[in-house]
This record gives sequence, structure tokens and C-alpha cells, in this order.
Amino acid sequence: MTVSSAYAIEHWSRIVPDQPAIDFEDDVVTYRDLNNWVDRTAHLLSERGVARGDRLAIAGGSCLEWAVLNLAIHRVGAIVVPFNIRLTPSELGVLVEECTPAFVACDDELRPRLEQVHASNPTFELIDFADITGLRSGTCTAFPQVEVEWDDPVTLVFTSGTTGRPKAVIYTYTSLAASMYEVSLLHDVRKNDHRPWLALPLYTAIGVIYSLERTMLHGGTLILDRSFHPEKALRRIQDARVTFIGAPAIVYDQIADAPDFADADLSSLRNTDVGGSRVEGDTIQKWMRHGVVIRQMYGQTEIGGYGTVNSDSLAVSHPEYCGAGGVFTRIRVVDPEGKDCAPGEIGQILLRGPGMTPGYWGRPEATARTIIDGWIHTGDLGRLDQQGNLTFIDRMKDMIITGGFNVAPVEIETVIEQIPGVQEVAVVAVPDPKFQETPAALVRADRELSPDEVVAHCSEHLADYKIPRYVVMVDSPLPRTATGKLEKSVLRAEAYSVPELHPKLR
Repeated sequence: MTVSSAYAIEHWSRIVPDQPAIDFEDDVVTYRDLNNWVDRTAHLLSERGVARGDRLAIAGGSCLEWAVLNLAIHRVGAIVVPFNIRLTPSELGVLVEECTPAFVACDDELRPRLEQVHASNPTFELIDFADITGLRSGTCTAFPQVEVEWDDPVTLVFTSGTTGRPKAVIYTYTSLAASMYEVSLLHDVRKNDHRPWLALPLYTAIGVIYSLERTMLHGGTLILDRSFHPEKALRRIQDARVTFIGAPAIVYDQIADAPDFADADLSSLRNTDVGGSRVEGDTIQKWMRHGVVIRQMYGQTEIGGYGTVNSDSLAVSHPEYCGAGGVFTRIRVVDPEGKDCAPGEIGQILLRGPGMTPGYWGRPEATARTIIDGWIHTGDLGRLDQQGNLTFIDRMKDMIITGGFNVAPVEIETVIEQIPGVQEVAVVAVPDPKFQETPAALVRADRELSPDEVVAHCSEHLADYKIPRYVVMVDSPLPRTATGKLEKSVLRAEAYSVPELHPKLR
């Protein structure tokens, strides 16, 4: 079986050996040099005892060594397990318990935390990124690709764990290849001319799967940055002639606010997708002045990442739409009894497609709760129109039930975002003696903005029961996940005491 990015880079090293494969902050590696580096690293892993089916975790910031390790792990037939670099030793220990890696490769920053984990659970060996750095040059003997089966796991990507203990979503060689093929039909992706820009961490699905793996399969060039800075991002998009961006809304917002954005040359961009939250209308217009249409997508790690993405034409007239599924991926919206909702009716989003996971690593009960009758039950709420176009509403667990009415926080957030000067907003439920729970808005603005102004604005655009009874102005950025989503579980915990500390506004 040969569906593997390790085979792909070997192929491209023969066809386009001098083409840049990865541009990491202007440190460029060609396909020839990348393939040789991967070969040397595969030899090292094999000598250390890494074998087919072993889990090898990668714990470090985005860099060339991270990418080389990922590809070398494929070459020896082992399973890549990206670790979130923001986690504490105890949280990393949970990941180790979940996936039982034989080895963990780490950089200097993560090593002290991994050593603490190792001290209490010495079931794995550590590999230093520095060992991989030292293999960038030297003699090279081709490492024979270890043969694997179609349904063997290739990568385990952990969910965020916001609803409890994190679960490792299994990507097989089949599901990975199928999801890459399907998404290539949704985007203008050209052989040897796919140049995505990534400043999100490689350990995320958008990083390791939809940026690194996808680029290597298409023989493109990954424009990789270790972290996100709006002005730097704008320069990179222009200088590297980036063709694709997939990012959360906050990335587009901040780039559009960069001083040189109005005069930027963004003509190289062919596809720009947003996931996780909606882009503000003002931001959409700023990008459209450059001829760039931002398309809303919807998906989950469990479906292979992409489930559906809006069309270019509807992205202009209906930017809230997320498309009507993929070429092969199907969408349903169902009521609590599992019956399909009528057009316009809100229900749980179900997905089914070739990129869907077979389940969670070592978690059959969790798998059975998520995959029912061949459909992934996302735990998200949405609605379909008459033509089958999906609009994402909110997470089921984030819904606020106040006085018997269901309120979607994203609806309130969208209204508050329209207030001039608002930079961020999160709406969560807080306790209320009369209504059981009620909306509270946490707002960060770049000007003097009073809670009363926020309530007054909401009163013009929302039904009475949706208007927040508490508005808290905050000075610091709201907590977000590595992929830019608001960490609602953290915000709910922090906001629980809001009724005790802040006046009720209505």
C-alpha cells in the first residue's frame, strides 16, 4: 500500500528536486534535501527501535524538525501523535496514558515538562529535536518504506478536551488520502503550485493534516511560521505568493487591521477559508476589495477536518453558509429523536464521508456515542435551507436555556461584534434565580464602551430574552484554543461568579 506522504516526497524529490518543499521563516528546504533528511531520520528512528504500529509523539513548536519527524515516522510505518505544546506536565501525562507512545520527540522548551511526565510514567523514551537537526546534512542511504495496510492508523489527533478527558481521533491511510482527495475537489489546488500559509501550530489538524500532509501530497510548498503576527503574515502572504489560507476569523480580522493591508498585493490567493467562528462583515469587505472571497467552512477532526465549505458565489451573498457538503461527504440535521429536521429548523448536525474516523484510540464507548449508524454526531447545532446549505448555529453544550427559551450565544456575539470598537466578545450562561440561567457578555473594546451601550445596541436587534443581563468589559484578550476558537469552558467557569460581582443591567 503506497498512499503515504513519505512516498509522495520521494516521488517529488525525483520530479521536482529543486523545488522548495517547506519555507520555514525563509529557511527553505527543497524536496531533494527534505527526502534525504527524512531518510536519515528514519534510519535514526529504526536504530532507536521505532517499529511499525508504534506511537511516536511529537511535542514541540512548529519548525522544520517537526515536519521531518512526521514524515520519517510515516516512513518507518509508525503512528504520529502530535502533542499540544501549551499543556502542563499533568495534562501531557494524560495524553501519554491515552496513546501509550513508545517515544516522545521534544524540543528544549518541552523537555522539562516531558521529563516530569517520564519520572512518574517511564514507559516511553525521549528523543531530542536537536538529534534531528544534526541529520540535516551528511551521507544518505535511502530508507526502504515500511509497508502498511490501507486501514492502519497513520496519525492520532487529540480533540481539545473541552468536554472532558481528551480523545485521540484516528486517521488511517485510507481516510487521510480520501479526505485530501475530496478537499482537492473543493479548492483550486494545482500540482507543484500549492502554497498554503500556516502560522497555527503544526500539532493541530489544520497544521499536520491540512497544511503539512496535504502540501507534501500535492508537491507544493508549505509557507510555515512558528507563530502569528499580523504584519509579518501580510508580508509573507505577498512575498511567498501564498495561494491558500485556512484560519480562524481572528486571523483575518487582525491581518485586515494591519497598517499596510489596504495597499497589499493579494492576487496570488486562490482559496481563503474560515472555520470555528464567523468573520465580521467589515473584515469580509476589506478582503473583498482585494478580490479575495472568504468562505465559511464547517467540519470536525472526526470527519477528517473538512466537512463542507461555502461556494465562492454564495460566500458573497450568504457568507454565513458553510456549503452543502463535499463531493462525497453528506450532511443531515436531526431533532432529538433522530428525525431529519425540516428546512430552516435547528437540530444536531450529522456528517458522513470518506474522511471520517473509524473511532477514538482505545475508547470504544466514546466511539459508539459519536458514530451511530455510520453517522458522526457532532454535538453542534445547525440548520439547512431548501437547497441543503448549512448554517452553523452553535455548540449544543454552549446553548443558553433562559426561561424555557433556547438562545444561541453566537447570535448575540454577532450582534455585539457590530458595535464600533468591539474587538472580541464571548457570551456564556450565568445563573439566574428567575430564569435558571441568563446570557452574560464578556466584551473587549479599543475605546470607551459602557455596558449600557452594549445592552442598548442589543435591544435594537434582539428579542428581549436574548439581550444579555450582564455585560463585563475586559482588558485582556479572551482565552482561545490553538486554532483560535474561544475557550468557552474556561469562560463559563470564570463567568459563574459574574452575578455576584456585577450589576444586573435589565
